[in-house]
Amino acid sequence: MDWKTNILTTDEQIAKLLRESKRIAVLGIKPESHAGQPAFYVPQYMQTAGSEIIPVPVYYPEVTEILGEKVYRKLSDIPGEIDMINIFRRSQDVFQHVDAIIDRKPKSVWLQLGIRDDNSAERMAKAGIKVVQDLCLMVEHRALIR
Repeated sequence: MDWKTNILTTDEQIAKLLRESKRIAVLGIKPESHAGQPAFYVPQYMQTAGSEIIPVPVYYPEVTEILGEKVYRKLSDIPGEIDMINIFRRSQDVFQHVDAIIDRKPKSVWLQLGIRDDNSAERMAKAGIKVVQDLCLMVEHRALIR
């Protein structure tokens, strides 16, 4: 199979992915104290839309719960399957998570609006993971899922 088919770009591909993604690990989520930032309110929106959110903050070592859910410090610590890993990291920081993501085998990875790393996306796509880059999960969900 051509790995490029795992790079999703069309509304149809993205809508299908959104409908299939119920359990979302959010890498780089921020706590309630940062409620005005997308790394908090996008996962909050997805939770209210019916998704299970698994918080994986990169900072905030004192925080043990976000959105009423237990915080995990590493993707490898999360029990069960993960439908999607939603990433809130700077583009230049994505690569450092790729090995852990590939080891975790989520069905998909979503790089938020403004986040793009073609090399990392290619590695994940070649590992059989569907990848969306540089789009806002909340905006796409609102536009495509009714």
